[in-house]
Amino acid sequence: MKKLFAILWLLLFSFIIQAQDIEVYPTHWWVGMKWNTVQLMIRGKNIAESVPMVKMRPEGMALAPGVRLKQIDHAENKNYVFFDIEIDATAKPGWITLPFVGKKGVKYELKPRREGNGTLYAMGVTSEDLIYLIMPDRFSNGDESNDRIPGMLDQSLRRDTVFNRHGGDLKGIQNHLDYLYDLGVTTLWLNPVIENDMPERTEHGYAFTNHYRIERRIGGEKAYKELINALHAKGMKIIQDAVYNHVGTEHFLFKDQPDSSWFHRWPKFTQTSYKDQVLFDPYASQVDKKLMSDGWFVTSMPDWNHDNEMVQKFLIQHAIWTVEEFGVDGWRVDTYAYNDLHFMNRCNQALYDEFPNLTIFGETWVHGVINQSYFCANNFAIDFKSNLQATTDFQTLFYGIQPALTEHFGWTEGVNKLYTTLAQDFVYKNPMRQVIFLDNHDLPRFYSVLNEDTAKYKAAFAWLLTTRGIPQMYYGSEVLMTGTTHPNDGYVRQDFPGGWQGDPANKFTEAGRTKKENDVFHYIRKLANFRKSSSAIKTGKLMQYVPYEGIYVYFRYDDHQTVMCVMNTNDQPKILSLDRFSERVQFFTKARDVVTDQIVSLTDPLQIPRYTTLVMELQ
Repeated sequence: MKKLFAILWLLLFSFIIQAQDIEVYPTHWWVGMKWNTVQLMIRGKNIAESVPMVKMRPEGMALAPGVRLKQIDHAENKNYVFFDIEIDATAKPGWITLPFVGKKGVKYELKPRREGNGTLYAMGVTSEDLIYLIMPDRFSNGDESNDRIPGMLDQSLRRDTVFNRHGGDLKGIQNHLDYLYDLGVTTLWLNPVIENDMPERTEHGYAFTNHYRIERRIGGEKAYKELINALHAKGMKIIQDAVYNHVGTEHFLFKDQPDSSWFHRWPKFTQTSYKDQVLFDPYASQVDKKLMSDGWFVTSMPDWNHDNEMVQKFLIQHAIWTVEEFGVDGWRVDTYAYNDLHFMNRCNQALYDEFPNLTIFGETWVHGVINQSYFCANNFAIDFKSNLQATTDFQTLFYGIQPALTEHFGWTEGVNKLYTTLAQDFVYKNPMRQVIFLDNHDLPRFYSVLNEDTAKYKAAFAWLLTTRGIPQMYYGSEVLMTGTTHPNDGYVRQDFPGGWQGDPANKFTEAGRTKKENDVFHYIRKLANFRKSSSAIKTGKLMQYVPYEGIYVYFRYDDHQTVMCVMNTNDQPKILSLDRFSERVQFFTKARDVVTDQIVSLTDPLQIPRYTTLVMELQ
């Protein structure tokens, strides 16, 4: 009787296993990948009860020609089992069966790789590009049917407050690709598109709750693929925002943890110190290093433990999976300095191995060129060497263009800070990869920083679009959107006017913009489209001259073109003799003002209006 009861119980349990939801992550993989030993996370209620503790032989268990199960790992939490499968070069696309899971196993798909790596996707972003940063919830609502999703925790939809969702989505972005292309944009960087099923403040997207699901309130996987395909069809690119440091408290891996080692744990909530210096300080204590790297940002964002090998594989595989699945071209890493840097090197290298042209840059909101350069490829003879290609260049903002236009000039002030910051570029392996910007979703809008001085604002954009590096602009900057981070950062994340039905003004159109807005829009548009065809600006060298009396002169040049830029940071017009710049101008007699198309003689002193950056193509 006991034996019969045991048999019946096993049959019943097998039926339950078959009937329940079983999740496998990654949801599928590909043949022909260099990352060919894949850790599969299998999740289901008490799933481990159906999977025996099998010790594999070295050759593993054949699942299909060229595919072998190499290892099975049980977690402390019986809702998880981990299979390591090896996919060799002879494997063919198709379905395999993962054994032991339920009565008949679980079907798992191996797909063929998409075509065009480096030509149709994973193309990389370079100094030839202009990046346009968009917060999807705040740009344009192209599909009102996804504004609220039943069952999701945040059901807010109020455009009269910056703290709730507004309904912008991927379809809204796709609807305005012609506008962006005409403006001169070549690449979109979107704030995170991954599911963010948190109870509040979900508009920004930085607290993931399921890595393998695109946020349904912005359109989900289908809309994301359609947007990327439309971008690529126009010769444009996409950058995805990656977050390795933390997740949201509603992430299934935090709510239902495989074991206690997946996240950093403290006796009570402990916040990071934000002291990046301890990571390279030769005199730093271990306790300070731990607090910087292992402390949480906020109570709602649990901090991953990158010392856990399974965590590393989960995050690396998701990165590879995302690029291959959606065809993204670049990878922006959030809060780069707070991750384990050795893990980041491993993750970056896995992406480089798979996608040689892919661009990866990291957010390093730090202070000091030395601090910033430590986190990317640099020329220092130090023990830790980062393989990150570049960073978001906060130094040329905080200690460059911002003081140049807000401080009175002096030998160490104003525009001299911009000169001095760029003079330190020798620390970078390739400073042309640095992503330069005036503002973003975490900073005051630059038009507000300049007290809405249009002349200064145009001077700043002229610098952004002509100096070294990859320029990034923030959505709405071209139509003079304003906002500061006080009292809340939501005020720099306002809706783009005209992105919603019924908006009183449509800034996407000439008629919907004011005279002042159109003046700035066309100024940016003219320079952005000029740089598309300017070899000197896209890939040429930079030569800068020491600023005198608030005037900063620099050249972008190559064998085919020379562009001269003159920034007057004075509140009055200036006359500039060109004698000091003969090294670069001696073979030219005139120049074309790129914005006005006027021809300027180089045999006479230049007349430079107040707060103006002249951009001239020498002839």
